[in-house]
Amino acid sequence: MRATIRGARALVTGAGRGLGQVFSETLVARGAATVYGAARDPSQITTSGVTAVRLDITDPAQVAAAAKRCSDVDLLINNAGIMHFTPLLSAPDTEAAEDEMRTNYFGTLAMCRAFAPVLGANGGGSLVNILSVVSWFAMPLNSSYGASKSAEWALTNAARIELRQQATLVVGVFASFIDTPMARNVDLPKVSPQSVVDQTLDAIEAGREEVLTDERTRFIKAALPNDLSVIYPAQQDLWDATHPHAPS
Repeated sequence: MRATIRGARALVTGAGRGLGQVFSETLVARGAATVYGAARDPSQITTSGVTAVRLDITDPAQVAAAAKRCSDVDLLINNAGIMHFTPLLSAPDTEAAEDEMRTNYFGTLAMCRAFAPVLGANGGGSLVNILSVVSWFAMPLNSSYGASKSAEWALTNAARIELRQQATLVVGVFASFIDTPMARNVDLPKVSPQSVVDQTLDAIEAGREEVLTDERTRFIKAALPNDLSVIYPAQQDLWDATHPHAPS
């Protein structure tokens, strides 16, 4: 299953800034026939050639309204997400974890369910979920986000199976930190949003189901068979350095 970006009718969630904005701009530049940019505040959508759509993916009524309004879509890019940088057990409560799961997993699930029949009616098209390298391992200082992305990864794999018969290409995009406002306070190497977007759109046109956008992501994926010995010792050191045990 392959698709062409030129002439596509696309919807990008979380399009008001960061990666979603770059997706919208690049889709226009690459000749998409229609680009809907969705955001909780549609006034954030300022890119020329992009039609603003009010959408909070955690609001079932707004998701249903978007599917009705954007019924011509043959490319859905599920980019909207949140990250709170919280651990799971040491956080003061589960509010952040619940919020991330509500948006990153259940919100994306709602979008997939609402737009699967739209894509099917329009010839199959493509469904893209923006995932994360922490879909595959627990980064303790950010583990609640990772749990939500692990769930979204499982969703992506299940959607691929369920939608193959209607000829929908389901693409999982994995990245380490991306140089966007979400990661502004992270002092680690970052991949450019333009690189992520270009690799993703190229994958759609090539019919590829997985995009590993940067060196760290490729390293982690390759290390998964030996994750307990290759990945987690460094994560344990990081946790111990930032959460020292009290003297006994």
